[in-house]
Amino acid sequence: MKELKWWQKAVFYQIYPRSFADGNGDGIGDFKGMIEKLDYLQELGIDAVWLSPHFPSPFVDCGYDISDYENVAPEYGTLDDFRRFLVGAHRRNIRVILDLVLNHTSDQHAWFLESRSSRTNPRRDWYIWRDPKPDGSPPNNWLSTFDGPAWEYDKLTGQYYYHYFFRQQPDLNWRNPEVKEAMFHSVRFWLDMGVDGFRLDAIGTIFEDHAFPNQPLDMTYLELRRLTRTAYTPEEQKEAGRVWDTIFQYQLEQPGIHELMQELRMVMDEYGPGERVLVAENDNIAYHGNGSNELHMVFNFPLMQTSRITPAHVLANQRTRLAALAAVSPGAWPCNTLSNHDTPRMVSHFGDGQHDNELARLHLALLLTLKGTPFLYNGDEIGMRNLRLTDISQFRDSMATWLYHMEVEQFGVDPAEALKNAAGFTRDQGRSPMQWSNTPNAGFCPEEVQPWLPVNPDYASGVNAADQIGNSESLLHFCRRFLHLRRKTPALVEGEYLPLDAGNEDCLAFLRCTESQACLAALNFSGKPFTLDFTKAAALKDYHTARVLFPGGQVLPVIRFDVPAWGILVTEVK
Repeated sequence: MKELKWWQKAVFYQIYPRSFADGNGDGIGDFKGMIEKLDYLQELGIDAVWLSPHFPSPFVDCGYDISDYENVAPEYGTLDDFRRFLVGAHRRNIRVILDLVLNHTSDQHAWFLESRSSRTNPRRDWYIWRDPKPDGSPPNNWLSTFDGPAWEYDKLTGQYYYHYFFRQQPDLNWRNPEVKEAMFHSVRFWLDMGVDGFRLDAIGTIFEDHAFPNQPLDMTYLELRRLTRTAYTPEEQKEAGRVWDTIFQYQLEQPGIHELMQELRMVMDEYGPGERVLVAENDNIAYHGNGSNELHMVFNFPLMQTSRITPAHVLANQRTRLAALAAVSPGAWPCNTLSNHDTPRMVSHFGDGQHDNELARLHLALLLTLKGTPFLYNGDEIGMRNLRLTDISQFRDSMATWLYHMEVEQFGVDPAEALKNAAGFTRDQGRSPMQWSNTPNAGFCPEEVQPWLPVNPDYASGVNAADQIGNSESLLHFCRRFLHLRRKTPALVEGEYLPLDAGNEDCLAFLRCTESQACLAALNFSGKPFTLDFTKAAALKDYHTARVLFPGGQVLPVIRFDVPAWGILVTEVK
């Protein structure tokens, strides 16, 4: 195998800035707080940070509505604070990638304020403006994915502008070369500062069908959301997916996107091929291009798109995913995650309410032993759970509050039922402040300060970093130990993946092999111990002993293992 790039060897850790660490005591996370936690990250054993948006923003969409691409939100600090964070991370051998939102800006961005000022403004064509129909209605029946129709009427100029997300997030017109030039300038601004790459937000929405035809389904946004929210059975989910794909068929994955990604890749390669990385918020393997001319990684979201992680699910996912990557290029690299700021917390999503701690260990071990680059989300390492909100005033996710008010005010839904719907839907549930200690506000901010989102009260029952650091039985201790094991075990970093028949549907077993090392991983997803016997397995015929790397120490004379209930076993076989 050729020498891997740093991002292929790395374990990434996503930081949601507003919720990570409050350094100035105002209830909002900031760069001062992040700088103070760099030693924690180094000791944890991660290699890179993905920083969710830190740019100035009205915060309609939690920072993804950007009003200045080349600055820092005042509540997070200054550009100098960012530089100190970047230098401090690099000093600890931690790389940093940023969120890059290409599809849209905030409606408070200077570009849009100019664009909407008059039809003749030089930046008018930087966004997508269209005349009303003769009756004054929108240009077509497209929906946004967040808050109703995709068109917003502007009284000053008498035209509609297009937005795929909130109306406060107007879409940029990427068919205008001046837009591309301006955005690529912002990309170089951060790369010149030393940033190591970007996670690309919502790239499938960048282009739309420029003929703007009507989509064939006459459905309101709320009806669409109700359909997707109440799709429980596989058949219902399939139908909801079909409806979604039909409604947005002219707004997603349109021609031109791959050519744009190729141009962006060329910008990145100006700083050294493979030295700066592009990761897509997308699971479409086509974004790898030919393996060297588009994006470096796309997320393996199908791995997490299940209510329960089982060996059968993982085996099927890996078989499909790795084959698809191999068809692109031998060098196309996997990228795995089980949580992020847009999804429920990993423990809440995949736990069973009885064995959550055991399952959390299994899920972390899975990410750190599968082939590919793992992405963890801040709080995964201590087992943070979903935040339960009990009053609509506590919500900060505009999508959830919009749906709540629509249900109550326009459809007469009982407020208690609407609140329940919003609480199960909101992205706030996975964005609560990081739980640092068993002190008021979990050590995120001072006791007398109200944090921007409520702190999950389970911080007082051991779900906090301070209590877990000194506890050898804690999830944090487990995570740190496993991260350091991965870093010093070449087969777990770069080895090829070979599934093994464990002879038990509750156990996942596979090999990771390089030319110089082979490791066997076995994960028991059940509460029953059992014995794995690989003495007759063809894939292991040349191996005769196994040194246990985790839990550690023992050398076994044959390839036969006793795996305890909910057990995790990693061995080096020889």
